[in-house]
Amino acid sequence: MGNVNGLWGLIVLVADVWAIVNIFQSRATTGVKVLWTVLVILLPVLGFIIWLIAGPKTAK
Repeated sequence: MGNVNGLWGLIVLVADVWAIVNIFQSRATTGVKVLWTVLVILLPVLGFIIWLIAGPKTAK
């Protein structure tokens, strides 16, 4: 069971890092970027899901 939990933890970590990189690449203001980053860090799974649905999109 420990290996499965470790795998889920790694997946969440990779998803959160990806979200934070995308947040900083977005066109949002600095304050909005900080708020989204704090949300993703404090609530790793829920924050990622909320960001995925409603967060700032990456600048093209």
